[in-house]
Amino acid sequence: MSDFKSVKVSHGSNGWGGPLVITPTDEKPYVLSVTLGGIHPVAQRIAELTGSEAHDQFKDPIDTDQACVVVIDCAGVARCGTYPKMGIKTLNIKPGSPSGPLASYITEDLFCSDVNPDCVVMADGSEVVAAAAPEPAQASDETTKENVHDKIREERAKNADAAQKGNGFMDLVTRIGTGVGRFISIIYQASRDTVQDVIRNILPFMGFVSVLIGIINYTGFGNILANILTPLAGSLPGMLAIGMFCSIPFLSPLICPGAIIASVLSVLVGDQIAAGTIPANFALPGFFAVNCQVGSDFAPVGMTLMEAKPETIEIGYPAFLFGKLITSPVQIIFAYAMSFGL
Repeated sequence: MSDFKSVKVSHGSNGWGGPLVITPTDEKPYVLSVTLGGIHPVAQRIAELTGSEAHDQFKDPIDTDQACVVVIDCAGVARCGTYPKMGIKTLNIKPGSPSGPLASYITEDLFCSDVNPDCVVMADGSEVVAAAAPEPAQASDETTKENVHDKIREERAKNADAAQKGNGFMDLVTRIGTGVGRFISIIYQASRDTVQDVIRNILPFMGFVSVLIGIINYTGFGNILANILTPLAGSLPGMLAIGMFCSIPFLSPLICPGAIIASVLSVLVGDQIAAGTIPANFALPGFFAVNCQVGSDFAPVGMTLMEAKPETIEIGYPAFLFGKLITSPVQIIFAYAMSFGL
């Protein structure tokens, strides 16, 4: 049995979550680094202090079931919640709090953000012991739960016997009432989730775009970039050039996180279309051109979420990147053909 040590990881000054006590085991001996640029210093420091092994998940993917912790560099969309959903402790080197479609899985006992190497320290003995629950107490709890479950089963059996003797009309009314109540509950919960998603994601993005437009218009930076982009965005070859640039295999994973490049180009091209500098029929191909890199950073995480084998991820990720390089001009040309008459 390997002699692993425990470390305590806290969030940075602009972070959220934790602190997390991380203890590798023989079944989970790896610290996975799902970051661009190789193994991140945070993952390397955890591996050195605990006696485990840091592993680059992009370069040589392995089964995530062998990971005691995952280090990511997500801007706060999907990767932040992917690994917590799988029950794996996650350290994000970027600041942020729960957001995105998987925000409900991002909890303080599984997630910590704005982490740097200084946030990783050795855990003291009391914290390590506190992380392990004594077996006698568990056995006692299980015994208590079994007794409670026996009583619940007895009560349900009595209620079932009474229900069989009840009035058939009342049973029908009860079933209708239960069905309507369940339907209303589902709709209400969906409404709550929608409002939370709007508050956490859509409204901040609208604020970001508003500030971005104000800065660009005030500084005149928009006019400079517009003069550079107008010759490209105003013609089909120019759109193809933008799309090919955004889908270069070694570049697309770098410009994709946070969708910053796509947001800036969309605002600038849209502003030029509104001003009449670029014809309106270039709006659709322009949309595809500035988004050719979408998914380049999330592809390995998505395959992991779908429980793909490490060999599949190792081969599928480069294939995905080169596939986008091939399909990007095709989708731009198709969008251009569909824009005639606008």
